[in-house]
Amino acid sequence: MSILVYTESENGKLKKAALEVVSYAKAIADQMGTSVTAVAINAENVEALGNYGASKVLSVTNDALGKFNAKTYASVIEQAAKNEGAKVVVVSSSADSKYLAPLVAVGLDAGYVSNVMEAPSSVSPFTVKRSAFTNKAFANTEITTDVKIIGLSNNSFGLVESEGTASVEDFAPTLPESGVSVVSVDKATDKVTIADAEVVVSGGRGLKGPENWGLIEDLADVLGAATACSKPVSDLGWRPHGEHVGQTGKPVASNLYIAIGISGAIQHLAGVNSSKVKVVINTDPEAPFFKAADYGVVGDAFEVVPQLIEKLKAFKAANA
Repeated sequence: MSILVYTESENGKLKKAALEVVSYAKAIADQMGTSVTAVAINAENVEALGNYGASKVLSVTNDALGKFNAKTYASVIEQAAKNEGAKVVVVSSSADSKYLAPLVAVGLDAGYVSNVMEAPSSVSPFTVKRSAFTNKAFANTEITTDVKIIGLSNNSFGLVESEGTASVEDFAPTLPESGVSVVSVDKATDKVTIADAEVVVSGGRGLKGPENWGLIEDLADVLGAATACSKPVSDLGWRPHGEHVGQTGKPVASNLYIAIGISGAIQHLAGVNSSKVKVVINTDPEAPFFKAADYGVVGDAFEVVPQLIEKLKAFKAANA
């Protein structure tokens, strides 16, 4: 009886979230005296999962799984769980995993707990800590079903390297008829994605117009960060909707979130509250974001950010 993990990949490359869920599963496996089996779909270099605690990888290679489809992916995970006799299944908190996890739960007659923050405080009874009320509170939740599914909150556990190795086995599940066909997927290329970013630099209407967005991109380039924006900015067409973060956009759980010219509406704060360190730069000292931020700079972004960029460049050059 192993712990089963679904490891996400993109264009064949394992995501950071895949390594985090394996690290997390290894912590549970150590508590339960068992091992970790990972499921990887159309991914390369899957043996690397052994570096984070997986002892076995079920590698699925199938062109029919080239584009994400929740029903077929859920079926793959369900079949893998049954094949391995897994009593615990771990997924990330990405949009894809949140879509497929309930389907897996139905197929396995399992209890599903999302937004889990830590390793179980107890495995008998099985109890986990999860965030609630947009990260304003925590709930200690007991899972009483025979099979348990955990959705790990992104960037909550971190990457923990292991000295083990993983054997790789080909796995050929039966794919069900989906009824849904993915025609195309449009994505930004050559950019750090918001979901995988350690650092996110976000801009709001304080930038005054799309012609000034170079300020955000320049700071992001120096930090190796993803760029994002507030809802009004995407609504105005300054930036694509794929960069909109907040409760009504993409959630952010980065190590560092820098908000420039964003006042901090409650919907925005709810979506970025999982970030470990929040920094705000705004001319208005009464902006709501200052109450939620770890660090704040009251000042004009057009003066502060260029100086910040120069200081960071000098720091990097001195430590190169």
